Amino acid sequence: MSRPRIVIVGAGFAGYRTARTLSRLARGRADITLLNPTDYFLYLPLLPQVAAGILEPRRVTVSLSGTLRQARLVLGEADRIDLDARTVHYTGPEGDGGSLSYDRLVLAAGSVNKLLPVPGVAEHAHGFRGLPEALYLRDHVTRQVELAAAADDPAECAARCTFVVVGAGYTGTEVAAHGQLFSDAQVHKHPMRTGMRPRWLLLDIADRVLPELDERLSRTADRVLRERGVDVRTGTSVKEATREGVLLSDGEFVDTRTLVWCVGVRPDPLAESLGLPMERGRLLVDPQLRVPGRPEVFACGDAAAVPDLEEPGQYTPMTAQHAWRQGKVCAHNVAASLGDGEPRPYRHSDLGFVVDLGGVKAAANPLGVHLSGPVAGAVTRGYHLAAMPGNRVRVAADWLLDAVLPRQAVQLGLVRSWSVPLDTASPELARVPSGPGRGESGAEGAAGQAAGQASGPTGSRPGGEPGKGRSGPRPPAGPHLAPGPVKRTDVPADPDAPAGPDHPADPLEGDS
Repeated sequence: MSRPRIVIVGAGFAGYRTARTLSRLARGRADITLLNPTDYFLYLPLLPQVAAGILEPRRVTVSLSGTLRQARLVLGEADRIDLDARTVHYTGPEGDGGSLSYDRLVLAAGSVNKLLPVPGVAEHAHGFRGLPEALYLRDHVTRQVELAAAADDPAECAARCTFVVVGAGYTGTEVAAHGQLFSDAQVHKHPMRTGMRPRWLLLDIADRVLPELDERLSRTADRVLRERGVDVRTGTSVKEATREGVLLSDGEFVDTRTLVWCVGVRPDPLAESLGLPMERGRLLVDPQLRVPGRPEVFACGDAAAVPDLEEPGQYTPMTAQHAWRQGKVCAHNVAASLGDGEPRPYRHSDLGFVVDLGGVKAAANPLGVHLSGPVAGAVTRGYHLAAMPGNRVRVAADWLLDAVLPRQAVQLGLVRSWSVPLDTASPELARVPSGPGRGESGAEGAAGQAAGQASGPTGSRPGGEPGKGRSGPRPPAGPHLAPGPVKRTDVPADPDAPAGPDHPADPLEGDS
């Protein structure tokens, strides 16, 4: 008798937890395949610290093949799922297609940047959902400070030192808090930058920061941000974005070269493509995380609308807390569907929230006890160390080094502006100017360039999109783009290539 085939789409909080728990439960009695665009699990809550130069990028990534020894990793993005044939069709990182057959399917595709119909935002803003966006923001902030220091025009200097973050939820609040410290450190005690004052604006249409949390946490975060110099504007958002700045909803025009879009997330478009019952873009499931009418299909995380049994009539919010817990329940229910154990409904109980505000500051309410200042900072960092599935010693070491040594503020030039567009179904992948896997010398490199010219540099997939049928813009030409790697001379030039070179602080975990 052949072993059952289990395919898990996505390795975010829900998918990774499902794969890890299933690997333990199956004990080699099932074939577990994990389909994901990257070979790592990304610990999103610490991404602002990557953008601020506190943590090195690999610290917030956990190897999938290294930690999921009983699961087979397949690199690629799911294009289409044939529910009747029980087959997942995908595109690999080098443009090659493939398919995976399953007896049980777990959809945990996650979420992408949420877009609003604001003119100019898609062209001039950057999101904050993946490692490429964090690396781009770190380089971009450093570059703007350096260009501002060299500018002769005071107005240009002020514009380059102005950074606008839209969305005062978990992500936006932490990005602004860490960003102000990062940019301040680059001008502090620098004799050639005397008088420069980086300015961070945090905007939200809500009447307070962290509107989804307890008001005491909101007040703590607001106070810390304002004391640090962040210009917090509630009841305000962006009406239009241009290359020279942003027009606010109150009529003020802010000169800036930086717009970070943190207004929220939307489910991955893959869920909607299935033609199954949806709830605001999320796949409807029952309390056991099963898709009604498809007993072999399960869904969890941001892609699933999971009934909230603690608040009847509601669905659990799209947070890492719920995704992590749902992954564990989903694994048990998949095993139960194969005859190992009994299915269980998803229930949750909040043990509190933590919000990292940079330095030694944080806001937290573990077990309902409100904390602020260094005590909250210690609780927050302790929680993240406990919650991370790997790299704890390396993360702690980076924190220690950051406390005693100045940060390295240099541009690596690895991620360019056009390679991390806001309107993307794959924020975990940076776009490249040619077909995926192309760029090698000789005939293969020429073929890749030809493909890029025929379909646009985003005409292929991982690293080149269009993810899940999206087309996306071509890399723009212009001298305003950041310097990048040295131009290759062993492949034909692309005339449309650039001429020159932008989580939630997780609630404390309490599995049901």
